[in-house]
Amino acid sequence: MPTFAVIKPFGMLCQFTPESGHPALGELGDFPREVYPIGRLDRDSEGLLLLTDDNRLKRFVLEGAGGRKLWKTYHVQVEGAPNEEDLRAFERPMELKAKGKVFVTRPARARLLPPDHVPPWERTPPIRFRANIPTTWIEVQLDEGKNRQVRRMTAAIGYPTLRIIRHAIGGLDLSLFEAAAKPTSAALDAAALDLLKA
Repeated sequence: MPTFAVIKPFGMLCQFTPESGHPALGELGDFPREVYPIGRLDRDSEGLLLLTDDNRLKRFVLEGAGGRKLWKTYHVQVEGAPNEEDLRAFERPMELKAKGKVFVTRPARARLLPPDHVPPWERTPPIRFRANIPTTWIEVQLDEGKNRQVRRMTAAIGYPTLRIIRHAIGGLDLSLFEAAAKPTSAALDAAALDLLKA
């Protein structure tokens, strides 16, 4: 059962069929017809995405196993300058709205990334720059994934998301693509799949 990790760039749809002029995952590699994405990254989000035809793996990534959920880690550039106290709000349930329905988040984790944090690649196009408003990189970890959840959570605490990169799924992170400067893909072996459970 083939499984691949890809870096989804900004502006790409999380599907194999292009739509409304937006590129699709097929541009990232020559994948078997039977694979599909596990979970989603919205068009404006970037980073790690898994493709597989393994339903057991899909269930594990989305639902966890044995009462244990799998954490997904995001590096998020927000408008403004939150502090650690602001980020503690992620640890408490938040009441958010998605697609007209209210949902309550599970406790999440968030922390400030170092002030000199540099994302692993430049975004095309770059985010808007406003000289009088600072931006800050934070790390957010969720064990669920509602529609645009990270964006809704940062907005709820007053710091809108400018850019979001999924850095890791479980213990599998972007170091898999050490020198990635553009969208890329890699077939995962058993050792890499074991990292998911780490």
